[in-house]
Amino acid sequence: MRVFVSGATGNVGHHVVRLLADEGVAVRALTRRPGQVQVPEGVEVVGGDLDSLPGGAFDGVDALYLMATGDTAAVVRAAADAGVRRVVTLSSASVEIPGDANGAHHRAAEEAVEASGLAWTHLRPGMFAGNLRQWAPQVRAGVVREPLAQAKQAPVHELDIAEVAAAALTSGDHEGKSYLLSGPAALSKPDQLHAINTGAGTDARFEEITVEQWRAHAPVPAFVVDMLIKYWTAGVDTPDAVQPHPLGKAARPLDQWAADHASEFRG
Repeated sequence: MRVFVSGATGNVGHHVVRLLADEGVAVRALTRRPGQVQVPEGVEVVGGDLDSLPGGAFDGVDALYLMATGDTAAVVRAAADAGVRRVVTLSSASVEIPGDANGAHHRAAEEAVEASGLAWTHLRPGMFAGNLRQWAPQVRAGVVREPLAQAKQAPVHELDIAEVAAAALTSGDHEGKSYLLSGPAALSKPDQLHAINTGAGTDARFEEITVEQWRAHAPVPAFVVDMLIKYWTAGVDTPDAVQPHPLGKAARPLDQWAADHASEFRG
């Protein structure tokens, strides 16, 4: 079979490409930077994105790994017209939060996939462990400063997401299912930092600051600041729910993710 992977250089997509290639599946990988990517031998790389697909992008493709970006309805229509039979959507756990703008965007993408007539599986991860990369400069400096220290998240290793995606792309066992994905434990921010220190071999400490102090120097756009403050505030009283792994295995802990990315946190 042949699988088309969008976002092939992304935090999840590059794992999906490798896992499929390791299983001997033919992969067509879509990326905006075709001349700058390293992929396993035999992987076909095509340039573009979901808003500017190259001609014949889905020719000979059986399954599509779909990022919920751009005009999803147009993408899945083109896929169906080309004979694609199955779609695995990278969605978000936020679809289950009433009134959440990010959730509404991802749910609209899911609905477009469901309306396409193709077999589908939706992956709904919560917080990516990779989001903690934003701490890397502070970890290297020895102190991580953020508000709402007791907000508890369950960061999910992107490889866990990719393994479920690869299984759903290559098997009919997951068709018509939506999977919430999380890490194995909901951790406060100091506990998240402890896991990073353990995995990466660092020794940073956590210092709680006020929301106003963080907002003044936040390393992300204002709309993301508002989204994160809302998420963290809710997480103080209502920690992220820990989800069973769809493949019946143990989810990778945060310290393992940190070990896998240790060089990013070391000075």
